[in-house]
Amino acid sequence: MAKHLGISESTVRTVWKRHDLKPHIVRKFKLSNDPAFEAKVEDIVGLYLNPPENAVVLCVDEKSQIQALDRSRPILPVRPGLPEHQTHDYKRHGTTTLFAALDAHNGEVVHQLNDKHTQHEFIAFLEEIDTRIPEQELHLVVDNYGTHKTPLVNQWLEKHPRFTLHFTPTASSWINLVERLFGKLTAERIRRGAFRSVDELNQAIEEWIETHNEDPIPFKWTAKTKDIVRKVNKYRRTYSALH
Repeated sequence: MAKHLGISESTVRTVWKRHDLKPHIVRKFKLSNDPAFEAKVEDIVGLYLNPPENAVVLCVDEKSQIQALDRSRPILPVRPGLPEHQTHDYKRHGTTTLFAALDAHNGEVVHQLNDKHTQHEFIAFLEEIDTRIPEQELHLVVDNYGTHKTPLVNQWLEKHPRFTLHFTPTASSWINLVERLFGKLTAERIRRGAFRSVDELNQAIEEWIETHNEDPIPFKWTAKTKDIVRKVNKYRRTYSALH
């Protein structure tokens, strides 16, 4: 820019700073076009901030295609003055799918590991929840993935009336607290691991969740519906004005 305008680089930096412009930063966003966006946000935020009495709120999702990756060379551990070193190349040894239900208020996790994530695995996971959390009314926050809405799933839900599914708005996975759990699992265990088989990967995930459940810390939701809607509408207006 300085060369194009025939001015000094320091002048460009001064102007950017004066107007709080940071062209080196890029942030990604995705706007939901769900016509029921506000109603769904209000429903789910209400579950987080003011849950029904004597009910359990579970944030449910599948983390699919988790790869069992083995580095081509052993990982070099942290040493004085040197961080951990990993090779860029790796070998693939298959994938696994993690089904997880995060209790929104005490942080505990119910989970299953499967090699697929069809409606049949989803129903099997609902049955696991049914066994692990007996009697109480259950409210499940789920996304709009097709296997959550099949006739077979709906038939199962009709036979288990204590289960109620609450669907997130489209393109709004950020509102499901279990995504934070998946991010933490990826950062702390999967990304830094080396797995020679799917069995090794599954064992690592099992151990991580077991450790998590020994002293669970819930993710606290603080944003109110009106603040979320105001922020999203601001992005929409900005996007419309520029396009």
